[in-house]
This record gives sequence, C-alpha cells and structure tokens, in this order.
Amino acid sequence: MEHGRGETVRTSPSGVRRHPEAIAPATAEGVTAACEGSIQRTEPPVGIGAQVVAVLDKRGNPLMPCHPARARKLLASGRAVVARHTPFVIRLRDRNVEESAVPGVAVRIDPGSRGTGVAVTSDAEVVDRSTGQTRVMRRGLYGIELVHRGTQIHARMQQRAAYRRRRRSANLRYRAPRFDNRVRPAGWVAPSLRHRVEGTMALLVRLMKIFPVVEVHVERVSFDTHALSVGKEALSGAEYQQGSLAGYEVRQYLLEKWGRRCAYCGVRGVLLQVEHIYPRARGGSDRISNLTVACEPCNQKKSVYAVEEFLAGQPERLAYVSQHSKKPLRDAAVMNATRWQLWREIQSLELPVLTWSGGCTKYNRIVHGLAKSHTLDALSVGEINQSNRIVRYPAKILVASATGRGSYARTRVDRHGFPRLYLTRRKRHYGFATGDLVRAVIPHGKNAGNYIRRVAVRASGIHRVPVPGGYADTSHRNLTLLQRGDGYAYTTRLEPPQS
Repeated sequence: MEHGRGETVRTSPSGVRRHPEAIAPATAEGVTAACEGSIQRTEPPVGIGAQVVAVLDKRGNPLMPCHPARARKLLASGRAVVARHTPFVIRLRDRNVEESAVPGVAVRIDPGSRGTGVAVTSDAEVVDRSTGQTRVMRRGLYGIELVHRGTQIHARMQQRAAYRRRRRSANLRYRAPRFDNRVRPAGWVAPSLRHRVEGTMALLVRLMKIFPVVEVHVERVSFDTHALSVGKEALSGAEYQQGSLAGYEVRQYLLEKWGRRCAYCGVRGVLLQVEHIYPRARGGSDRISNLTVACEPCNQKKSVYAVEEFLAGQPERLAYVSQHSKKPLRDAAVMNATRWQLWREIQSLELPVLTWSGGCTKYNRIVHGLAKSHTLDALSVGEINQSNRIVRYPAKILVASATGRGSYARTRVDRHGFPRLYLTRRKRHYGFATGDLVRAVIPHGKNAGNYIRRVAVRASGIHRVPVPGGYADTSHRNLTLLQRGDGYAYTTRLEPPQS
C-alpha cells in the first residue's frame, strides 16, 4: 500500500475499483453459476500483515492509512500526534488532504445476529507482466468485530414488562393496560433488532471520520431467494449432483435451518450433503421443504428409503425431522429483515452501496482458503472472479463489544421489583465516568502496577479498575484519562489460521 505523502520515493496510481452499478445486488444467475458444484480452493494462500493505522490531516480530514512502523516514525519525529487511542488514530501536523493522493478505501459489512464483521479494504489494479492482464488485488487493511447486546436488551425489556404487570395487578385496583393504546410507527423494529442496525451505522459513521471511505459493500441477504424459488430448468446445468441442489444458495439455507447438523444422526463438524427427505424415486419433490442435510454415511445408508422406514426404530428423531422440515427459518428471517433495514440506513449516507448474498460471500472465503470468522466473512463480501482476488488480511483485529452508556434508572431493585438503593444523579466524579479508558498506576499492594483499563467510578473518589484475577480499588489521583467512554469495550484477537 502506497500512501503518497512524501515518506516514500515511489507512488502508486492504484485506486478503488468501482462497481458498475451504484446500488445493485448480485444477480441470482451469476451467484448460482459461481457457487454451483463442489467448492474447491483455487487461489494461493492469502498473505497476513499488520493492521494499519488511520491517519488524519492537520484539519482532521481522513488520509490513506499507513503501516504501524511508519506511524511510529511519524510520532517519533514530531510530525504527528495521537488523535485517538482506540481505534488508534494519528494526526499529521504538516499535511493537508489537498496535498495528498487519497484514492480511498471500501468498507465491507457482514451483518450477524450476535456480531457483525466489518473490514476496511483497498483494491489495487496490478498488471501481470507475463500475460499483460490487469488484476484487482484486494487488501484487507483493518478489521473490526462488533459484538451486539441485543440479547441483553431483550432480557431487560422482558424484565421491565414483568415489573409493570406486577405493579398493575398486585394489591392495586384494576387498571387497563396502557400498551393497548400505543401505535407503532411505520418501519418499526424491536429494540433488540434496532440496536443491531444503529450500532452498525454508528461504527460505519465513525470509520468514515478516520478512513477515506468511497463505497460500502454489505451482505443484504443470507441466501438468494430468487435462486431458491425458480425451478431447476431455469438454472443452467440442473442435475441433482451438480445442479441447483448443490448450489450454495440452497446449502446456506439448509445449513442455517438444520443447525449445521446431520438431520438423521445429529453429528456436526463433518461435511454435510444435501439430501431428499422423501426420495425422488418415490415421488419426492425438489422443494426446499423436502430437502435436508445429512452426513455421507447416513445419506448412503438411507438411499431410496422413505424417512419413516429409515427412522422406524427412532421415533423421536423421526418426529424431529417431520416437524423441523416444516418449521420456518425464523432467525434467518429476522436477520434478513435487519439486513434490509441496515441497507436502507446506509443509503442515507450518500455513498455507493453495493449489496451481495451470503452464499457468494462464503464461496469467496472457501476459494481463498480463509477460516470462518465475522471479519474474514466481511473481507469476502463482494465480487470475486478470475481477475479479482484477496491477497492480504490483518492478523490481529479489534473486537468492539457494545456495553451501553449507562442507565436512566436512579434506583436498584430487588428480585421483587422494589427499590433497594438510590443512585446519584451525577455520572461523572472527580473527572471520570464509568466506561472511560484510563491508565491506572497502583503504587503498592498485591495489585501494584500499571494498567490500561475501563474504570467504574464511585462518588467517594475510590474508583475500580479490572486487574488480572479480579478488580482493584484505587484513588482517582492514580488515574490518567486516555479516552472518554463511547459505549464500547475494546479488546483484540488473532484471526484463525487459514484452512
């Protein structure tokens, strides 16, 4: 990656490769043809590098990111200062955006129910000297795994509803429930789902402030519903072994529906095959409701037997298969609705928004031999063909866990919902608030040492910071503020090794 700010001699004319259509999903025919048949790894191993450092000019405008070694040199020479601790951002003191070459980067988003993967990439056009062909090399520059707290929000909403029901009925005269009078506005989604959309949007807006983002790629659907609904004859080469039934759009649907387990023996962690519950030899159809996934031994053993004959000695398993085959994929439907809501929100940012399917994302990841993770899935979102491949991804990524910004409640309640203690209305004490990132220098005791942690404050001025093996209480005089709390807890983790 060349940054073109004068620190190196060579410059590169590479830029971000734009999609031919600003807002257009991948076609079902193209995805099905790409994902048809058994997926084999065909690309060389992807390189692993360091996560880049975001760079701002002296007015705070984003420039192209640089390598951590270059950032250390800029800081040591006094040409740059630290603008933000996490994510780490530096600001140049002698450079404006007008004086720099800024081709821009792309943000790729892989939404999930519990976590969302975000990858910042740059696509560089490289000419192959031997063939003269131009190839687009996708480099993963930065990776963030956003951990949602939708489960906690759902639990709190249920707890609040239980408290209200108790207060309305226990030792009180009858009061009509007021929620019957409430009207939900158009486009309403549950708070636990809205949190996923708003959290992802907040992260995207924050990335736009530190990276020169020129386009956004988002996985809008987990599987292409058009590829599932059309008949086999409408798809090219429609045969059972290597046709639409082996296409990954169908496989993705079935794997999510059946929990990535064999429907007949329950084993997981092995290669699963698409299988007819009622064989076609006995009049079974190719509808999605008649398909499941099974391991190879069960698939071979079942052969042309009907499911009632094959599971005659296992009535519980037979009942499970019969009921689950008609069960709608509720979780996937919720995620699909969230993805669509996220897509609509991103469109308001006035950036080119490109949408893709989850089947194509996993095909790209398997072809490049990448392991399963949110950030590597995000890196694989988008078009991959013979002239476009992934060549690099960061070895260590940032994990941002949503913690919230506190509570509006001024009391703590017991298990019956009655107040047991009252909280102070002030959230900041002695210059610190709960969630601020601080450097704690504990001078003595068993926890003596230097720590960079999130702080929990008290009105007394004796604040609490986590230490290895527990927590330590120390005076506010031993704390130095590094960054104000933003509602997230940050950690890092290594990407899993390539397969």
